[in-house]
Amino acid sequence: MKKNKILMFAAAAVLFASCGGGGGRPTFGDNEYPVVTVGTSSTQMQTTYPATIKGVQDVQISPKVQGFITQINVKEGQAVGAGQVLFVLDNATYQAQVRQSQAQVNTAQAACNTAKLSFENAKKLFENKVIGDFELQSATNSYESAKAALSQAQAGLASAKEMLSFCYVKSPAAGVVGTLPLKKGTLVNTASVLTTVSNNSQMEVYFSLNEKDALLMAQAEGGQKAALGAMPNVKLQLADGSVYAHEGKVTKMSGVIDPATGSIQVIALFPNPERMLKSGGSGSIIIPKSNNDAIVIPQSCVSEVQNKKFVYLLGKDNKVKYTEIKVDPQNDGNNYIVTEGLKVGDKYVTNGITKLSDDMEIVPITPERYQQKIEEQSKAMTAGDIVDAMKK
Repeated sequence: MKKNKILMFAAAAVLFASCGGGGGRPTFGDNEYPVVTVGTSSTQMQTTYPATIKGVQDVQISPKVQGFITQINVKEGQAVGAGQVLFVLDNATYQAQVRQSQAQVNTAQAACNTAKLSFENAKKLFENKVIGDFELQSATNSYESAKAALSQAQAGLASAKEMLSFCYVKSPAAGVVGTLPLKKGTLVNTASVLTTVSNNSQMEVYFSLNEKDALLMAQAEGGQKAALGAMPNVKLQLADGSVYAHEGKVTKMSGVIDPATGSIQVIALFPNPERMLKSGGSGSIIIPKSNNDAIVIPQSCVSEVQNKKFVYLLGKDNKVKYTEIKVDPQNDGNNYIVTEGLKVGDKYVTNGITKLSDDMEIVPITPERYQQKIEEQSKAMTAGDIVDAMKK
């Protein structure tokens, strides 16, 4: 017997729980419906956008000369500094060129020294009127020619040394080494990509705003630059659903609209002290949005027909009007923020909307009275009433 009472109580609880929402109502027999007056409240909503994560500086490392890889001095994921040698290419040929160029410099230097002595001697002889202008000018020209040959040899040596330095492939910036697709002994050239060095002390997160939202932002703040400055700090939801520990700041917005998507690329900058974010990763940007004068209504009092949303508004004659509203597409799953169709002071029906029809006259009551009547009816129901109700 005790077990049957428990079962009946559970059935009653289920029955009245289903009646409490917008889809149904208890049978009061007096046409009473709960009505609420529209007011405003503060809300904190958020908008999410798919995003791609990139290092502030992702540099593809390629050699400037052709050669075989003789040394790989780093490992994947290793942190490197600017100027650190990552790869060494076979450089025997370039070392020989440096030695040859050095020999040419030495020869040119000796010739230049000899020409200088000849010029200085000719100058003294000319001053003593032993030789004429022609001999002095010839000595001068020989000296100038020797100096030019020396400069040319020195330039060749500098070029040979530079070509030799290209065999030592260095990192242009501090960062983290990416994949190493090529192995020691591979012949590479200027088109080969040896690896990528990503500066991940800070990360740029790329996402897109549609053209309408970008224009509204710019118009509201008086320009794109002011709109970027006014944007709140943003959050990053990672691929596993967790939210990144550090907030970011929107720093850049493209000045060009993508004609294919009708969107504008935006970049948010995030600190990355723990090196958790990886270049090439994905996630979602979360932009918070506050509204201090929002009209918020429960989703349970809204009916939807062909992607349009409606509520029942109460008129002065206690007749309800089936009224279309528009809502913010972002919601918390329980409430809507109404953008059109309702104003402060309007009255709408909160429960039992499936029993209503346009221009139907009702007796408005408060939600508190509505709940009280549910409880009173629950206490008055017999086991037979519950069974009958469950059969319907």
